[in-house]
Amino acid sequence: MKTNAARILDGLGIPYELRDYAVDPNDLAAASVARKIGLPPEQVFKTLLSRVDGEPVFALVAGDAELHLKKLAALAGGRKAELMPLANVEPLTGYIRGGVTILGAKKFFPVFADSALLNFDTISVSAGTRGTQLVLSPQDYLAALERNQQPATLGDISRPLSGEKS
Repeated sequence: MKTNAARILDGLGIPYELRDYAVDPNDLAAASVARKIGLPPEQVFKTLLSRVDGEPVFALVAGDAELHLKKLAALAGGRKAELMPLANVEPLTGYIRGGVTILGAKKFFPVFADSALLNFDTISVSAGTRGTQLVLSPQDYLAALERNQQPATLGDISRPLSGEKS
C-alpha cells in the first residue's frame, strides 16, 4: 500500500522498498516488526515524538535501543526531554502509535536521529501506517528529510534497551 511517506519518496526520486507485515496491536515492539520483515532490530528505527523544554521533536532510534532523554535534550540544546504523551501523538503527527513517521507528518518538528543509523547499508522506518515499513539506505532517508525541509541532526541519543545507564 502506498502511503504519504512513500509518495514523498517517489516525488523526490528516492528508491525504497515497502515491506508489509501482520500487525499484532498487543505487540508493536520494533523487535517484533524486525522479525516480521526479516531485518535485525538494530536496523529497524523507531520514530518517537518527544518534547524538549516543552517543544515537540522527532527522535529516531534503533529498535534494539531506547531513547536516552538526557542525551536528546543536550543534542537539541535544551534542558529537559520527555516522551510526548500518547494522547498527543496522533493530533500532532496524524499517525497512531506503531505507524509514526517523519515524512508526511501533519506538522514539521525538529528531527534528531541516532547516528547509529549510518552503520548500515539499509534501514527500516515506518511508512506511516501499522503493517508497512520503508526500507532504504540511511543516506537516502536523510536526504529525503533534508529535501522535505526536515533536516535531521545526528548524534548519540540512545542507550541499550536493558535500561542500563550510559
